[in-house]
Amino acid sequence: MIMRRPVLIMLLFLLFVLEGTIVPWITPDTWQSRIVPNLVYIVILFVSIYYHRHTALVLGIIFGMLHDIVFYGQIMGPYSFSMGFSAYCMGFIFQSPRAPMPIMMSVILLGSLLLDSVLFGIYTLFQMNHSTYDWALVHHILPNLFVHFVFGLVIYVPLRSQLEKVSKLSQKEKVA
Repeated sequence: MIMRRPVLIMLLFLLFVLEGTIVPWITPDTWQSRIVPNLVYIVILFVSIYYHRHTALVLGIIFGMLHDIVFYGQIMGPYSFSMGFSAYCMGFIFQSPRAPMPIMMSVILLGSLLLDSVLFGIYTLFQMNHSTYDWALVHHILPNLFVHFVFGLVIYVPLRSQLEKVSKLSQKEKVA
């Protein structure tokens, strides 16, 4: 069964809904204020590596804007910019339709670090963040990296195989 682009968007939307409904229930209380599991972003990183970075850029902007509107309404745009920018950068640096698991897990770690660092910088620039980067790194960014890494490991095999099929289907459509 081939996962087409509308199914990918539905998967991203389902993960977006799960981030706000189910994930807070299964997250331990002590981690509630420390981690922000961004499951949609991890799937967008997979799209960036195994499919195309421009698609990941657009998906990052759209779903980042949804994050800005629904979860973080203080200012509009930080998540939209950060998700689109970091997904595009990771796709630009690492794009490979046959990237092995260690490369993809490195992309998840670097992409999550880039996303959270850019968000930290934006919030510091607009004086909405009054902590140091060292404190944010230890208390927020590293726990997020751990959660993103585990989620990436869980979805690696099924998502990679589906994105490879979508990529092959797109190449056949371009030839025909």
